[in-house]
Amino acid sequence: MRKLNIGIVGLGLMGGSLAKALKKYAIAKKVLGYINNEKNKKDVLELNLVDEIVDLETLKKESDVIILAIPVDGIIKMFPSLLDIDKKTTIIDMGSTKEYIVKNIPESIRENFIPAHPMTGTEKSGPKAAIDGLYEGNTVVLCNLEKNENTHVNKALRIFQGIGMRIVVMNADEHDIHACFMSHLPHAISFSLANTVMSHEDPRSIIALAAGGFKDMSRVAKSSPRMWTDIFKQNRKNLLKSIDLFEGHMKKVRKMVEEENYEELEKWMAKANSLHEIL
Repeated sequence: MRKLNIGIVGLGLMGGSLAKALKKYAIAKKVLGYINNEKNKKDVLELNLVDEIVDLETLKKESDVIILAIPVDGIIKMFPSLLDIDKKTTIIDMGSTKEYIVKNIPESIRENFIPAHPMTGTEKSGPKAAIDGLYEGNTVVLCNLEKNENTHVNKALRIFQGIGMRIVVMNADEHDIHACFMSHLPHAISFSLANTVMSHEDPRSIIALAAGGFKDMSRVAKSSPRMWTDIFKQNRKNLLKSIDLFEGHMKKVRKMVEEENYEELEKWMAKANSLHEIL
């Protein structure tokens, strides 16, 4: 199979790390990048993440595959700019929500468009956050492939399998439910924990006493507020349901502590321990 010219829109953590992986596994003939932030453009060039930074029209014309590695609202805003792509060009989005994106893909490019979500990441952002090994051994979810022409599906499989990812296929609405509990709710909890502590503790106490448990739970609160606002907005329905369920458990633990029902509390925590046996 001939190597592909792959264009990446957005070269932060996800796009930059993908560019590194494509080069490492020699999947791409050429990696092109499009970025509209001048500071980030300078960083991308210094880090040598892509072979060339080009304008969007050049990227569309020269790419066999276009990867959208930008915030989920940005993906929606890109649609009008992609209406004139060649029928042979594959588009892959890497957004953390899928249902809203799938419902809004223009019909004229639906066969070309592979909705994907690599289940990986860190709390960091920007080109300097790009790392080796972000994708290897992790899962990528591909959604609603029944609408895609086979050549586009095959190119997506070739890329994600080529960088060492496991493939899972599911419907977009199913994905958004699962992603909410595995990722979106934990981020909401982490942001809430950070704000709870910030509103109660003085900075000196935080520095002196914050230990491993707190740092682990609050780590993702360093994530991009802009990106996560978009995710919460697009997956609003599922996030609200998951918050209701979480609040139910918080009320339950509060009641057990208030009533000094420590035997029941211990059983409740033991049940939670079983999650890590599954993981």
